[in-house]
Formats: sequence, structure tokens, C-alpha cells
Amino acid sequence: MKRIPIFFLLSWLLTATPSALRAQSLEAFKRQLAEPAAVENSAVRSRVTVAEAGDAARAVAAASREAARPRFFGYRVCIFQDNGQNGRAEAVAAKSLFEENFPGERVYMVYENPYFKVMVGNCLTAEEAIILKGRVAGTFPKAFPRREELSLTDLLE
Repeated sequence: MKRIPIFFLLSWLLTATPSALRAQSLEAFKRQLAEPAAVENSAVRSRVTVAEAGDAARAVAAASREAARPRFFGYRVCIFQDNGQNGRAEAVAAKSLFEENFPGERVYMVYENPYFKVMVGNCLTAEEAIILKGRVAGTFPKAFPRREELSLTDLLE
């Protein structure tokens, strides 16, 4: 029974032109989904009701703003990475240790499948990252610089 609505949705997506899908707002997309699809040689009419879950519109708007920010390549120093069973707990511990020993320095904990990573700093050049690596090497001997995509807001914070 659930295959019929999915079939209509998939057929609509396949017949829609790319230009119609490209520059739609979220509200226009919801209105378009709510309209019954015209299906040739079929007496079946379908209706889709779109309901947002929680803060979905706010999350989409935040993601759109983040994507619009200018980005460039810089460097950060990776002080921890692990994909083990306790990877998350160890990443939190490494982040806390760094924050205690180096107050005022930016620290980022990320998950890039399958690794939990803790990275520090916002360096514009590789030389800055190497200097930062030298400062943290006493506490984190396996630290290494890596090229990252940064945004302008990363440098301003």
C-alpha cells in the first residue's frame, strides 16, 4: 500500500524539470507537493500533506546561511583522532585537556566518518600551523597540521 504514494512522488521528481527544482523556496516546494499530481489514464488522486517537524525551517535557513559564507583553505592542528569504541569519550577528554592547558585557543570536535577528531587553531599558513603544533606537542605528541576549509567567521571569533 505504501508503494503507491512513493511511486507518485518518484514519478513527479523524474518528470519535473531541473529549472523548476533549482530556485524554489521552501514554501513554494511545500505548495507544489500539496497539489494533486496529474496522472494520465488513472482515476487515483493523491494528496500530500506537508508538516514541518520542530525547528526544520530554522535549520534549513541556518544551513543556507552557512553555505553562503565565503570559505577558503587554511590549517588546523589535529590533536586527536580515533575510530575506536570509546572514540567519542576520548575526544571529549582531549578537548577538555586542551581547553585547560591552552585557554583562549579555538578548539573543534568533529565527527568525520569513521573518526572522532579534535582540531585546534585557525591558521592562515602552514607555518602558523607548524608553530602551533610545536606549542601543543608537549601535551599532545601525536598532533599534526592539516589543511582545512575555513570561513571568515572562524577567524573573527
